[in-house]
Amino acid sequence: MGIKQVRALTTTLPSVTWIPLARAHAERADQMTAGHRARRSAGETHAIEDFLYDYYGTRPSLLRRWHPGVGAGLAPAPGGAVAEQGGWKFYTTSQDGIVALDQDAFVHARGESVRYIHGLLTATASRPVFSGCFGLHEWAMVYRDPEHRHPLPLRLGQSATDRVVEEHTIRCTHFDAFRFFTPEAVGLNRLQPTRATQVDLDQPGCLHAAMDVHKWAQKLGPGVPGALALDCFALAGEIRLLDMQASPYDLTSYGHPPVKIETPEGKAEYVARQRELARRAAGLRSRLIRVCEALLGPEEAAQNRQAVAPYNQR
Repeated sequence: MGIKQVRALTTTLPSVTWIPLARAHAERADQMTAGHRARRSAGETHAIEDFLYDYYGTRPSLLRRWHPGVGAGLAPAPGGAVAEQGGWKFYTTSQDGIVALDQDAFVHARGESVRYIHGLLTATASRPVFSGCFGLHEWAMVYRDPEHRHPLPLRLGQSATDRVVEEHTIRCTHFDAFRFFTPEAVGLNRLQPTRATQVDLDQPGCLHAAMDVHKWAQKLGPGVPGALALDCFALAGEIRLLDMQASPYDLTSYGHPPVKIETPEGKAEYVARQRELARRAAGLRSRLIRVCEALLGPEEAAQNRQAVAPYNQR
């Protein structure tokens, strides 16, 4: 971005601090994506883990890039070598060689997204956890349809799977799950989520809303500190596993036991794990909200909070 005046930094990290952080971040990211990269090279697929890459558009090469986060500057290395981030999009370098995110440039280009993410996360965080869905969204995605999204057998067979759907109340609040319901299952849902009502309906107990912390961390890009970005990705992976274990698919080929939500014991296990994942997602969501507010600045963040206030606690 070149040399220019930017907003005051809250901290400047010396090279003895940020270089090891960046190196450790890349190593952690490489470990987390090793299986996916090996399978991709071999032309293999994974019904559980590919979701994080295909659906969320996760690129291992970008995931391993370490960002100091909004408000943090990177001092030159000994000898005056400037941080490589200085050549990345939305970064700027001061006359004394300090590299930092150009907040104004980022918000100018991505401000609409930042405001939307801030509003959605703030509204979601304001609501109580609902844990009565039992992961039935995955069951509704195969209801009365022999064509399934994953090349895996149904552990109960099609007829018994359909009966599970019919014997339960479907309470899916998340549009990006609901939009994959089979046509026959759409009318069984108590709600009819749309993209326009996402801010109104997303709630913190939803596995997909919790997984989306990774999505929003990616959208906020260089504004998100590296450790937070990888924490969001790691949690999304754990949530995805429960999502599939509680699904109607037989995961025997992957070595994962089912969470039999059609039984009282399975429901109890699902709710316990769901609530713990929701608790952890809440912490990450709160940190992402703070990133948004740092990007927007206190005045605009307050205005944005006010704009979504009518949606809170619904």
